[in-house]
Amino acid sequence: MISIFQKNKYLSDYLEGFTDFHNHILPGIDDGAATIQDSLDIIKEFGEIGVKNFVATPHVMGEFYPNEPGTIKNALSILKKEIPENVAISASGEYMMDQFLIEQLENENVTPLVDKKVLVEMSYFQAPINLNEILFKLQNSSFQPILAHPERYAFFHTRDLAKYEDLKERGCTFQLNMLSLTPHYGGNMQKVAYKLLETNMIDFISSDAHKVAHLEKIKNIKLSKKQGKLIEPVIEKSKALFS
Repeated sequence: MISIFQKNKYLSDYLEGFTDFHNHILPGIDDGAATIQDSLDIIKEFGEIGVKNFVATPHVMGEFYPNEPGTIKNALSILKKEIPENVAISASGEYMMDQFLIEQLENENVTPLVDKKVLVEMSYFQAPINLNEILFKLQNSSFQPILAHPERYAFFHTRDLAKYEDLKERGCTFQLNMLSLTPHYGGNMQKVAYKLLETNMIDFISSDAHKVAHLEKIKNIKLSKKQGKLIEPVIEKSKALFS
């Protein structure tokens, strides 16, 4: 029970009814869970913070993880046979904005998170040269791009956030990683995360969990009253995606 005199809350205090829609819990198809037991261990840790609903999003990346609907559905089917009855899981992907994504769009092989929303990412080293073309092709296929962890793209870090504003104008919404509320990825990533929150540029939040250690850190995220006020509407909007 939380005391009425308590100034800080845990992030998990806000997560009742939350669906985690960015994670790597399907076994054996990317750099997340390697085995079914790994998947079950991660799901169990999620349960410790009250999260029991998931959309699994394995990497879809032409050069390293060329997953297609078939490989993803197979891993999902295997995992579904082992999960507890009170856990609900579906699957989409975290789509690298590369040539492979363009091919998957042309072949109608892109699976949305929900409705027509698609989780996309880019390299941490540089934006794709044809970024605008890819965004156009996504939207021309009636997909709505959700950019994963925008706070982690150092090449977008400018004082005036102009590059983020340009992406917003091009129809992107933004998904913050839970661990970016901490120095997990580096102090600068944490600083930009809060700057994006303070300027109302973050639309959604999710875990991007790859392993149990990530959940152990998420479980211990404390928020000040001010931070809670920034995060709560983002969490509520994230919940509304699946309501």
